Amino acid sequence: MKEELEKLVAAGKIGRQHLDLLVDLTSGGYCVHRSWGFGKITTLDTVFSRLTIDFQGKPGHSMDLGFAAESLKPISSEHILARKASDLAGVRQMAALNHLDLIKLVLQSFGGRATLEQIQHVLVPEVITEDWKKWWEVAKRELKKDGHFQVPLKKSEPLVYQQEEISLDQRLIAEFRASKGLKAKLVVAHEFLKNIPDISDKKGLGNEVIATLNSDITSHQRTMPSLALEGVFARDEIRAALELAPIEGEVSDREIWAQNPKAGALLEVLPAAKHRRALNSFRDSNPEGWSETLLLALNSLSAKLCGECAILLIQEGQIDALKDHLARLISQHQASSELMLWLAKERSDSFADILGPEVFRAMMTAMERDQFNEKRSNRLRDFILDDQSLLVELIGSADLEVIKDLTRALQLSPCFDDMDKRSLLARIVKSYPAVQSLISGDQSKQETNLIVSWDSLERKRDEYSDLVRKRIPANSKEIAIARSYGDLRENHEYKAAKEMQKLLMRRKMELETELVRARGTDFANPKTDVVGLGTVVGITDLGNMQTESLSILGAWDSEPEKGIISYLTPLSQSLLNRKVGDEIEFELGGVKKQYRVESIEACKFEKPAEPVADPVLQQVVEQVLEQEAQS
Repeated sequence: MKEELEKLVAAGKIGRQHLDLLVDLTSGGYCVHRSWGFGKITTLDTVFSRLTIDFQGKPGHSMDLGFAAESLKPISSEHILARKASDLAGVRQMAALNHLDLIKLVLQSFGGRATLEQIQHVLVPEVITEDWKKWWEVAKRELKKDGHFQVPLKKSEPLVYQQEEISLDQRLIAEFRASKGLKAKLVVAHEFLKNIPDISDKKGLGNEVIATLNSDITSHQRTMPSLALEGVFARDEIRAALELAPIEGEVSDREIWAQNPKAGALLEVLPAAKHRRALNSFRDSNPEGWSETLLLALNSLSAKLCGECAILLIQEGQIDALKDHLARLISQHQASSELMLWLAKERSDSFADILGPEVFRAMMTAMERDQFNEKRSNRLRDFILDDQSLLVELIGSADLEVIKDLTRALQLSPCFDDMDKRSLLARIVKSYPAVQSLISGDQSKQETNLIVSWDSLERKRDEYSDLVRKRIPANSKEIAIARSYGDLRENHEYKAAKEMQKLLMRRKMELETELVRARGTDFANPKTDVVGLGTVVGITDLGNMQTESLSILGAWDSEPEKGIISYLTPLSQSLLNRKVGDEIEFELGGVKKQYRVESIEACKFEKPAEPVADPVLQQVVEQVLEQEAQS
């Protein structure tokens, strides 16, 4: 072949500089092009000075010899690409039986080194036809035991084949000594821990690793306590695996926790894989007050870490304290969006008694707070939109009026754009068609009125009066004082006061809407031929034949322990206008029950004096009524 090519050189058909390259190409029979990839040389045409090459997806491609010499790279018949083309079955058998031989072949084909991505690209799917990840895990364990391969700790670094064999002990200790900084040393320490069964001088290497870690832990315990804590964990795991005795004077996890009272801040910067170990360590280091500290930290942690804390608290019998703390944060609308995200994902039966419509209100407040503080995380909002059942589950046990109020709050919320609001409102309407008229604006005057007792109306008026006369003015003073402190971007007092202003104004709007709709009554002289407002109804549960007495009163009257329920509750709605002897079927929480009306009597209570109208409230009500009349 070389003689024929030299004749072409003599004839001036190819350049002398191309001769050796063309000899390599034609003698090997395989090549690689930077764009067309692997190719097999099929023919050499000395008459027209051309090569014919079968590229993948481009078979029978003809190429001028001079151009071929400049654009093609020759590869040997032992190259992995050539072996795949000539003996794919043999390469697959090698993959099944001799992992190291196959990896060696690939590395030698790429000059003795290749990244994991390169290895996977050349083997999958032609050679490794099934589970690549599983195959690689098995191969990697064998590679680490063999002294000819340098397996990198990072996936982006190349795997290297070397002729000289280096033992696992030598490689690990060399890598450990060469590591710069405690973080890099911990990576090698964990690798050492995984390979302890295959290490010859276990205790010798272990003692050196532990001594070095102790030195770095001491220097990091104040400046980088989270990294020092990781070092303590790794050191203790190695010692336990090798059954070595502790060294006198070494830093313990208890000391690190003692100098870092804000456990939440330290936990948050630890890798997620270390959270459970760190929480157990914190509990053991603070046997008296660990649970209180974790409860206080919950509102500043990520959703995942909140979940780990909850698991530990529940395991240690602190579920009641956890639920009380969550209920308080929710009722005060102080829960963070991350805490709400964890609770939304959790939604287990353990928290069923605190999951309700108020949780969704607290979620909207948390998202509004994030917007005000310019936090860019939308994780809670995205979860609410993605989880089709969340909103419906939270409002499942609520009264219709509560659902209507929540619908109004959602319509006014700045957390969702118009399309997202429509999606959420559609979920509510699907489960509660009665709110459709509220969304479309098609409401009758009768639907907008609320029948309430004078006592409950007085309570609402007192709350409104306190809000507009005391709390809102006090908040305005706080804002003015905080503004005087300077730079509003870093002024936390100002941000907190403005956030409270937002909540107060929302509550003011809610109270105004409710009070405008309220119609007070003393429930005097109700009809007793049918169930109505102001009646006491005796009913029998036909499932267990137990009887109970219910007083059906106003929209804001609810004392179930005394048998007083609002006329807006689903049970009341089922009973209204029923006669003695009528039977009703009532469903709550997916459970169907049947009741029979046994008696109907008028409620007996002293008639309270009608409250004197508050002039401030009266002015607001008149303004709102005037606006409604004009619209």
